[in-house]
Amino acid sequence: MQRASRLKRELSLLTAEPPPGITCWQNENQLDDLRAQILGGADTPYEKGIFNLEILVPERYPFEPPKIRFLTPIYHPNIDSAGRICLDVLKLPPKGAWRPSLNISTLLTSIQLLMAEPNPDDPLMADISSEYKYNKQLFLLNAREWTEKYASQ
Repeated sequence: MQRASRLKRELSLLTAEPPPGITCWQNENQLDDLRAQILGGADTPYEKGIFNLEILVPERYPFEPPKIRFLTPIYHPNIDSAGRICLDVLKLPPKGAWRPSLNISTLLTSIQLLMAEPNPDDPLMADISSEYKYNKQLFLLNAREWTEKYASQ
């Protein structure tokens, strides 16, 4: 019951006051199956891209973090080809930094921040990470290309 009331509260807040560039909604009236869209930030290779995400909320939420993945392909060192995201707030301690005080809005904002500022030292995609570190121009070119190809409307 706690999960349902908290999710309803979070969703109404996300609808009323969404973080800039982020929208989130229920998928087909399933409270534990959400969808989100993140707009690529200005001055990033993802600018003008619209990225779709899937958010699966576990039974134990908020004591367990939601499972979030990109549905839109994205060229990024911390996001793999299956859309999985390497971000500490998406994992439980001791490896992760998830806390029940965090919410879906915070997570989506953290993902948006990760898109703007990749963490090449904790990569899911080693090849993209080394390209980001040692050949940033090529990384930016590839990321822009993928954004145009997969995230343009």
